[in-house]
Amino acid sequence: MLFALLPLLLAALFDTSHAACSPDDRAALASFNLTITASPPLNWSLSYDCCGWEGVGCDASGRVINLLLPSRRLSGTISPSITNLTSLTDLSLSHNWLSGPLPVGFFASLDRLRVVDLSWNRLTGELRLPDKLPAPIKTFNLSSNHFRGTIQTSFFQPAPALDHFDISNNSFSGEIPAFVCSYAPLITRLDFTNNDLTGPIGPGFGNCNNLLSLRVGFNLLSGEIPGDIYDLMALEELYLPGNQLSGPIDDRIINLRLLKVLALYGNGFTGGIPRDIGKLSELEELQLHINMLSGTIPPSLANCTSLTTLNLRVNLLEGDLSSFDFSNFTHLRSVDLGDNHFTGTLPATLFSCKMLTAIRLAANKLTGEILPEIASLPSLSFLSLSNNSLTNMTTAMKVLAGCKNLSTLTLSMNFYDEAMPGDESLIAPAMFQQLQILALGGCRFTGPVPLWLKTLVKLEVLDLSFNNLTGPVPSWFGTFPNLFYLDLSHNLLTGYFPMELTQMQRLAFKQNPDQIDATSLELPVFVKPDNTSNLQYSHLSNLPTALYLDYNNISGTIPVEIGQLKFIIALDLSYNTFSGNIPDTISNLTNLEKLDLSGNLLSGQIPPSLQNLHFLSFFSVAHNHLEGAIPTGGQFDTFPNTSFDGNPGLCGLVLQRPCTNNESSSMVPSGERSGNRKKTIILTLVISSSIFTMILLLYFIFSKRRYHSKGNGEEKDLDTMSFNSSGVFPEVVRDTSLVILFRNNMNKVEDLTILDILKATDNFNQSNIIGCGGFGFVYKATVANGAKLAIKKLSGDMGLMDKEFKAEVEALSTAQHKNLVTLQGYCVHDGFRLLIYSYMENGSLDYWLHEKPDGASQLSWPIRLKIVQGTSCGVAYMHQICEPHIVHRDLKSSNILLDQDFVAHVADFGLARPILPYRTHVTTELVGTLGYIPPEYSQSWIATFRGDVYSFGVVMLELLTGKRPVEMFKPKMSRELVVWVHQMRSEGRQEEIFDPLLRGKGFEEEMLQVLDVACMCVNQNPFKRPTIQEVVDWLEDVGSNRQTT
Repeated sequence: MLFALLPLLLAALFDTSHAACSPDDRAALASFNLTITASPPLNWSLSYDCCGWEGVGCDASGRVINLLLPSRRLSGTISPSITNLTSLTDLSLSHNWLSGPLPVGFFASLDRLRVVDLSWNRLTGELRLPDKLPAPIKTFNLSSNHFRGTIQTSFFQPAPALDHFDISNNSFSGEIPAFVCSYAPLITRLDFTNNDLTGPIGPGFGNCNNLLSLRVGFNLLSGEIPGDIYDLMALEELYLPGNQLSGPIDDRIINLRLLKVLALYGNGFTGGIPRDIGKLSELEELQLHINMLSGTIPPSLANCTSLTTLNLRVNLLEGDLSSFDFSNFTHLRSVDLGDNHFTGTLPATLFSCKMLTAIRLAANKLTGEILPEIASLPSLSFLSLSNNSLTNMTTAMKVLAGCKNLSTLTLSMNFYDEAMPGDESLIAPAMFQQLQILALGGCRFTGPVPLWLKTLVKLEVLDLSFNNLTGPVPSWFGTFPNLFYLDLSHNLLTGYFPMELTQMQRLAFKQNPDQIDATSLELPVFVKPDNTSNLQYSHLSNLPTALYLDYNNISGTIPVEIGQLKFIIALDLSYNTFSGNIPDTISNLTNLEKLDLSGNLLSGQIPPSLQNLHFLSFFSVAHNHLEGAIPTGGQFDTFPNTSFDGNPGLCGLVLQRPCTNNESSSMVPSGERSGNRKKTIILTLVISSSIFTMILLLYFIFSKRRYHSKGNGEEKDLDTMSFNSSGVFPEVVRDTSLVILFRNNMNKVEDLTILDILKATDNFNQSNIIGCGGFGFVYKATVANGAKLAIKKLSGDMGLMDKEFKAEVEALSTAQHKNLVTLQGYCVHDGFRLLIYSYMENGSLDYWLHEKPDGASQLSWPIRLKIVQGTSCGVAYMHQICEPHIVHRDLKSSNILLDQDFVAHVADFGLARPILPYRTHVTTELVGTLGYIPPEYSQSWIATFRGDVYSFGVVMLELLTGKRPVEMFKPKMSRELVVWVHQMRSEGRQEEIFDPLLRGKGFEEEMLQVLDVACMCVNQNPFKRPTIQEVVDWLEDVGSNRQTT
């Protein structure tokens, strides 16, 4: 689009054959400029003649006809004055940060427009009368905004020149306007992708005789593909993925002889692939994955010789794959036939496709050996053959060594019970030199970890889990310069923890390695071999920095040098025979999110310094020989009692086992106690002397300050205290203008300064911390009038400039609903950023369900139902009413707060967007929390409304069962709540799902109704989940007929 506008931009810059611009147009542009800001600023103040202004073009009479300001970092709103530019023909404000609705009558007034491109902004509102499509329009692009409402017939009028109509990536609802071609018969491109359109695709597209591209993916469309679509003889792209379409793929699809892209994935299509699909000889991309297609691959498909992408994964296809002839696919670059029921051996003809870069045949029933012909593929970088029944691992590795550009190799769950190849002939200087991911888990390999792995110098991910490997953990893993994910769990390894592993460069130093070739498309590059976690990683950067040595026979002590791995996120040493103390240096691993030391022989105390691990979300030292008091504060206040079970010597509130004074003092290592008495005497003398000296020094300082400050001493003293105890600079405290409070009826305070906040939180004293998460600490604040607030102190600058942060937070402040935690204000000053929220007396739902002693017993079913109903209303407001619409991204029980009446309030909504900006297509940041993450996020990591519905479904299951989403972290012993519930329902044991505290109270029918809703929400297929409004409506009916007593 930008290239198409380039001639117009050049014309606007260099055309001088015009009169001075119209005064009315100049005034309109000046008013338009008042409501926007640009970076760098527009040059509109340098000349009186607006025809010479940046992005402005005029005709010979001086009327403005072009306004072209794409990608100029514009923010603000579009002024109504723009509708006075009545001669405007070309308007492009795309790829900016403009917000708010379009002025009333925008298109009706600008009725000479030929090009409208407002894409990639934050514009809101609906397309309604008096607006209608300008008659001369040729290009109409409102994509990637926040427009909503239905597309009414009244918006259209005859537009004979209309060529391109794009409203994708918005929130338009209602039926798809299939009638558009009745008004614009010459249209060539239609894009309705990623909206909330519902119902069947009605007839009407058959009138689009010139249509080249029809894109209607990722909506809520149902029914079959209408027959008149098969009459679009000029069509080159049919893009309908991510809907709820069903029925067979009609044989008439072969009428579309010019079709290049056929994308019908993520629907519910059944039946076979059309027998004569090979007549689509121009086809380049065939994407039919994630459906319920059955039968075999039709032999005629071999006639589609222009294919570059073939994706049929996750279907019910079958047949002998080796019998299909792939040899004609001379342009094929990527093929994914995984997760089907194909049999036979690897197809030899596939390896004659010399352009192939990615092959995935995982999760089928293939047998035999890897064929030597695969080494003839010069560009092959991605190969996944996991979960088949292949044999002869030694030959396989010798063959694959010939694939010089291989970067990803996953062969897990094959070669069962074979010996791990250790042949010295495998060690060669040029073998696997580009390999970054190697997954050989779940094969039950025997023998030691082979030495030839030492030569894979670019390796970043290595999975050898769930085998029967013996011998020591090789020390040379610590020398790999790029290795950041090492999984040796569930083997028979012995010996000690190699000291060299504490020097792994990628775990000790932050680096930006080379990324894997993006040509692997969306293919899952890595799947845990036990498949219980259901997590797949589509991109290398999605994997955490991790070291898994659990379920082996490794002994000795955990080296104190382990504290050098400062960038590790997951460390699992559970179920070995480690002994000795837990190293205090683990507290240096400040990025750690998972630490599992359970099932060992560890003794001594839990180091109190582990409280400093602020991101730790899973912790377990269960089943050891630990003693003393369990640390409190920080994340330790969030861990369940199961994290400490099996240690009779431990005490603390979480175990309901009070500590004696001796046990509390046992936090001091026993070897130091005898010497402490002498040290105490010496320390007392030293401290007493130091205090006396400090008093004299402070007296001298304060005397000087009083002399210089004359009356400002009290404020200066508070400044000094603030600086010394919290890292806040003194000048911040004196600034009383930096706290912005939003005016709404939820506010309990009218004026607030930074000084007030410091006093209310006791200078952010740790005793006032009431929560901690990925974005920072939350403090309880009691202000002068007695009102209570929750102050979230954000960590870091979140990758946003102050202006951007303010804009994002102010946008969130517009979300006002009785079931949302109200954002009352914010503060920004250098690296010091605060969010001010309403305070919730009863804390989080997670606390009541899983942490508070007897908390769950106080949550009767009527209270739980009230929480479910309130939460659904809050989420519905975010999804459908709030402007702009908000995707929560991390909905979970700890983000549902309860007021004194147990009314649910959704918290932290929208924070993931201003704090962790995401890329448009693929984000490398983890979205959500383990157990609540929708399965589709493993493929794209793009947060969606449907993803929020899944997470809310998990919350409903928590309330029904009283269980956590993941009871234990590790495979084999883990139990994911969603999987367990589905299994129990399939066995007809749904009544056993419910929390024992709720059974026999007469609410079973209501609980069954909520269970049905929850299970619809956690459907694995996102396109089969209900909308949040449907959930609200269903839940509203639950309990409505209850007899009150």
